[in-house]
Amino acid sequence: MASGTPRPTWLLLLLLTWLASCTAQTPTSTAHQPAPEIVDSAHGFAIAVPPGMYVRHDFRRSYLGSTTWKSFAGEDAHGKPVLALVLDGSNVVTAAELRIGVGDDAAARMHCLDVPTSGVPARVSHVTLAGVPFTRFHTADAAMSHYLDVEAYRAVHDGRCYAIDLLVAGTRPEVYDPPASPPFRQDDARQHLHDALAGFRFL
Repeated sequence: MASGTPRPTWLLLLLLTWLASCTAQTPTSTAHQPAPEIVDSAHGFAIAVPPGMYVRHDFRRSYLGSTTWKSFAGEDAHGKPVLALVLDGSNVVTAAELRIGVGDDAAARMHCLDVPTSGVPARVSHVTLAGVPFTRFHTADAAMSHYLDVEAYRAVHDGRCYAIDLLVAGTRPEVYDPPASPPFRQDDARQHLHDALAGFRFL
């Protein structure tokens, strides 16, 4: 009579094969999960957080970009910084952020679409973003080896002024000794910011 030992061995092999098959299929079921989304019901918008970016709720960074609620706002305190999506690796040499500021008083709405007069003359156009008409302008500034490039979007919607800035800022690498290496190319950073902007929506 044959020994009973092989039978449990075959069962064990079948069990291990089945477990390996299940494990191998797991990644394909999660490979296309959507990016996490920040929903800000207090300010009436949501935005997806793409891979390679992280969230901040202030604009206080150590480069030329202002800490005010919208770029080139000057002393305008009629709005507040709400959210920034910061590109991984951003530093004083090269940084990239998508910033969202919101103002909900009469002065913020009245001056929402104002175009800055400082820096490089702004190029103005009009676009539809998340189903809402926006004024868009592109401008830049520079001082003491620092630079700032902003593609700005402004709209009055649902009683609020929305200010969205795609900001690339930094310092010329050659002023460092030895010259610094930027964490990413400016063109690549702008593409990341535009990709992130596509994830913005109103509630």
